[in-house]
Amino acid sequence: MEKTHKKLIGSRVIKTGLAVFLTSFICQWLDWPAVFAVITAIVTIEPTVNDSIKKGVIRLPASAIGSAYAVLFISLFGNSPLTYTAAAFFTIITCFRLNLHVGLLVATLTSVAMIEVIHSHYIIAFFIRLGTTSIGLLVSTAVNMFVLPPNYSKRILANIDSVMQTTGEELNVIAKDLLFETKDCKQKARSKETFANLRKKIDITDKLLKFQQAEAKYHRLSKTKKQELQDELDKLTTLRLIHYHIGNLMNTPLESITWTKKQSDHIVLTMQALAETMENPDQFRMQQHRTHIKELMNQFWQSKKENQLIEQPNGATFFNSEIIILYELLSIYHLVEQLLQDKTFR
Repeated sequence: MEKTHKKLIGSRVIKTGLAVFLTSFICQWLDWPAVFAVITAIVTIEPTVNDSIKKGVIRLPASAIGSAYAVLFISLFGNSPLTYTAAAFFTIITCFRLNLHVGLLVATLTSVAMIEVIHSHYIIAFFIRLGTTSIGLLVSTAVNMFVLPPNYSKRILANIDSVMQTTGEELNVIAKDLLFETKDCKQKARSKETFANLRKKIDITDKLLKFQQAEAKYHRLSKTKKQELQDELDKLTTLRLIHYHIGNLMNTPLESITWTKKQSDHIVLTMQALAETMENPDQFRMQQHRTHIKELMNQFWQSKKENQLIEQPNGATFFNSEIIILYELLSIYHLVEQLLQDKTFR
């Protein structure tokens, strides 16, 4: 239950509530209709201050367009179904043509909502509408900037740890089930699903990092914080490369593998050792890691010497499955070493 409350009452909810209160308070003080300003304030609370400003710059002219159409058509047709239809239709078309897609929904909603409150003094109503929109934009942007400023560092670090551990588990599955021990179709399907979920998590973390970088433009970071942000970016880049090499392992054809039982068992043990290192980074030992790399390298050159290339009927040549598997494993070993040399990760 506690977790649910935390999710419901997050910083964005608090900031939205505060922005709505301040916006409506200012509008009431000026004796202006608050509804349009409040709508603008709600939609302007974005994940980052940068997004609030960029989208706000688009929403202001879009809202002006919607207001102008509302004033125009109510002066021509009065409060009628035709007025609502024309105001919505022309607002959508104009915003679309001017590439104001971000502000299209707000502009259309406020355009039709204005029809109910305009009875006279159309020009004054138009400028009041611009004023309320500006208040909503400015208040929500200020709240987003100064009240509980967005900070995604904890989520980024948690995601990086999770991706590392899940990648180790995935590598273990490949070693035990997909490559040498079983041909269980359900297990393969589960493994592919895990692989796809890993990619999604990496993409989400990448998005959070971009948010954090955008936020850094408006909040001065210390040298240490800047370095931490760069380290997080480097770690995620390395994890994405590891994920890429694991994808290559999963897609390597296995039917033609000619390793002996002893060689296959050795590869499995090596993969399991790598998987364990990824699942438990604090147990990383450089000497043991380098020993596994040396053994894989010897096997790689031996396999390459025995059968370098596979010739296809069309004359093209490709590496065989054994060389591909060893190359991908060596690549992952190198990347894991690169990742775990940083003591802060462990």
